[in-house]
Amino acid sequence: LFLGNGPSGICLSYLLSGYVPYFKRDSLHPHSILQRKLEEAPDVSILDQDLEYLSEGLEGRSHSPMALLFDTLLRPDTDFGGTAESVLTWWHEANRAIPHLVLGKNPPGGAWHSIEGSMITLSRGEWMGLPDLPFKDWLRQKRRGLRNDRATAEDIAQYYQHYVMKKGLQKNFRCGTVVTSVRKVTTESIFNHAQKDLQEGSDSLWSFTEENTEVFKVDGFFKNAEGDKEPFSIYAENVVLATGTYDRPTWLGVKGENLSYVHHQLSALEEAVKDGSISIMSDPVLIVGAGLTAADAILFAHYCNIPVIHAFRRRVNDPGLIFNQLPKVMYPEYHKVHQMMKEQTAACSGPYECYVSLPEHHVLSFGKDKKCILQDKSGYQKVYEISMALVLTGSNPNLSFLPNNGIDLAMDCDQPVNPKRNPIDVDPFTYECTQEKGLYALGPLAGDNFVRFVQGGALAVASSLLKKANKNPP
Repeated sequence: LFLGNGPSGICLSYLLSGYVPYFKRDSLHPHSILQRKLEEAPDVSILDQDLEYLSEGLEGRSHSPMALLFDTLLRPDTDFGGTAESVLTWWHEANRAIPHLVLGKNPPGGAWHSIEGSMITLSRGEWMGLPDLPFKDWLRQKRRGLRNDRATAEDIAQYYQHYVMKKGLQKNFRCGTVVTSVRKVTTESIFNHAQKDLQEGSDSLWSFTEENTEVFKVDGFFKNAEGDKEPFSIYAENVVLATGTYDRPTWLGVKGENLSYVHHQLSALEEAVKDGSISIMSDPVLIVGAGLTAADAILFAHYCNIPVIHAFRRRVNDPGLIFNQLPKVMYPEYHKVHQMMKEQTAACSGPYECYVSLPEHHVLSFGKDKKCILQDKSGYQKVYEISMALVLTGSNPNLSFLPNNGIDLAMDCDQPVNPKRNPIDVDPFTYECTQEKGLYALGPLAGDNFVRFVQGGALAVASSLLKKANKNPP
């Protein structure tokens, strides 16, 4: 059972539906040591090989050996600007499929359906693709090209839906579902419950492996076409957490942050502009944060001539700032925002109208009269009159359905799960949680924050589940 139907869940569903990757004969991988390893067992699928051995010695833009392995098999020289084809070929072996369900609130694609459709992806378009259906090939069928090698969020969301249909995975997906609880229960208590159901004439059917004395009980509800909530309970020996981190925006924790004009999602600004409540004549919009979502909000406001006050804690030349890590040629719009942040501070006016940058500032409070108090690094405070505030300082996963919000599963089990600072502690070659056998974590929850790298985790989970199900060839 997978919780989450974004790219991680889709990729894992593909691998568990009997689609098996093999090394493509006569193909040549630019990594000579990996090539030699792949040639040792060309008739054995990648899923059945020693993944730790194959991934040993690989280097790249991820700390996960599995992420690096699957990425380099799918896109051999992409980090060097190359366009070498995948060294994998895919075979459908129906007898190796493992029955599974993928639960998600949105259509297949997960949080990509919640992102404003015209937003351009940070990653190159080809890195957003899933196995055996290159994204650029799908885009070409739509007679479209990539802008600066990048794609829009709407394209990505449509591609993931198309992928599920094209690969025949839709029977595994249940959209419109919300999970409220995941708990371990004993099989003895289930069988007692089942006997009671049978006595009452219920059609209950239970099937677990004999050696498993504990399974997961997953409770939640399904929203039907009329908007009514229909409860469900599912029992599973293995549960995969792939819910991402888009659910719960980070709050500053300051006074007045719960007032109606303070928002934590970019969509609030888009709606305000659409309905005319914010315009060129309004007081400035305060945007708090120095990440890419804050930059997207600034670009949107700039395009609509909406005045902006931009407050953030870091220095503009801080190497940890994402803008200082992006190539200017590939990301011209973000480079422009960074330029505005540097050149248009309150201390010195620059060439950009309707924008003021406040580096090394933080919010002290929001007032009911739409007045916000900001403080700089020297302790100097100033009051600004604003029309609305957007606090865009990141987001955290919502794991309220797990005992103790999943904190016991994290690397530091005294702190909440955070994709960058405190991911769930998993085995690097199976992605099974070290603290809870049978529970797996994928994607940002396990520290893999880019689509191109979440797929390695799916490969690891699929390999592990096939071994457990004894569906590996002799």
